Amino acid sequence: MGCCDVQGLKPLDLAMQEMLDNIDAVTETLTLDLADALDYILAEDISSPMNVPPFDNSAMDGYAVRITDLTQSMTLPLAGKAFAGQPFMGAWPIGSCIRIMTGAPVPAGCEAVIMQESTQVDGDLITFDNIPPMYDNIRNAAEDIAIGQAVLTKGRRLTPRDIPMLATIGVDKVTVYRRLKVAIFSTGDELKSLGQPLGNGEIYDSNRYSINAMLSRLNLDIVDFGIVPDNEDLLRETFIKADAVADAVITSGGVSVGEADYTKILLEELGEIGFWKLAIKPGKPFAFGSLPNSKFFGLPGNPVSATVTFHQLVVPALAKMTNQEFTPTPRFNAVAATRLKKAPGRMDFQRAIYSVNAQGQLEVVSTGSQGSGVFSSLSHSNCYAIIEQDRGNVEIGETVTIEPFNEILN
Repeated sequence: MGCCDVQGLKPLDLAMQEMLDNIDAVTETLTLDLADALDYILAEDISSPMNVPPFDNSAMDGYAVRITDLTQSMTLPLAGKAFAGQPFMGAWPIGSCIRIMTGAPVPAGCEAVIMQESTQVDGDLITFDNIPPMYDNIRNAAEDIAIGQAVLTKGRRLTPRDIPMLATIGVDKVTVYRRLKVAIFSTGDELKSLGQPLGNGEIYDSNRYSINAMLSRLNLDIVDFGIVPDNEDLLRETFIKADAVADAVITSGGVSVGEADYTKILLEELGEIGFWKLAIKPGKPFAFGSLPNSKFFGLPGNPVSATVTFHQLVVPALAKMTNQEFTPTPRFNAVAATRLKKAPGRMDFQRAIYSVNAQGQLEVVSTGSQGSGVFSSLSHSNCYAIIEQDRGNVEIGETVTIEPFNEILN
């Protein structure tokens, strides 16, 4: 599946491009009530059927005036009141003002609203402290959104900021793409489920919990097939079942050189899979390809490697499968406040903690041991320190790229 660089290691950006080129997005859509649409991916462009605000209205509690009246007298009698939902009706006599509340429609002819703090009230006579600028404190119709204006575009994942905006323009139903179905399982005779005692040489299966937790941030349907031992028939049966129910199948373990070969044999028998050695650390062994009905992502067995490869490679791939416009997490330059050990050859995603120092600079420190089995380094960190493929050690005071953890890991 494509070219590799000289060491036989595939750079991350090449792997990503190759994967995305081989992925199709779901096409089935559904129409949901706005209240149920959070985190779904929009399948349509939405433009506004109305102006927001729909009428000129007051930005303050105060008094609606005509500037020309104030040039005659700074004291004006009250002619009536305007509230939000209860506008002033009828004729507005020349030489008078109207009490108005925030959000109330401004009466025809109003040239400004003067806030109540700039007035003295004596019964029905209001004295104004100064003459305001023309149209002061008036919010114009369509100031926020004009009728026909594009509001949200197809491919947007609906956020808690989008839902109220759509409600503002009266949109009660939206067309979205259906949720992706993702099947997961872990492979390995050494793995035990939580709650079981550990025998000699056995470990608890943490990867499924990691993958499940990250997937649950993506608004998907997850089918968990548990732990599958290194048994050819059981593995084949699980792959066939998983492929039948899912758009994507994600496993951990069984993809690196020297592990039981059943996974490789079966995947090559059932589909078209590439086993890659990625030029990243942690997470060199990785598999990607197609099963009869789904895409396959094979993550390394080491817990940190599984999490990093899922976060960096599988999340953008799933975004494409769901039709989402994917925005990579912003990266920043930070000053290394501890030495970061590295050998040239692979891009390194070190676990680190960033903060702002007394000088207002971003600085970053390592969380200690960076072994791919040391999950505590990931648990204690809040960012990756990303050290370029060809770079060696990063000394204190040198600049390094950081990627703060996004909502997938936070």
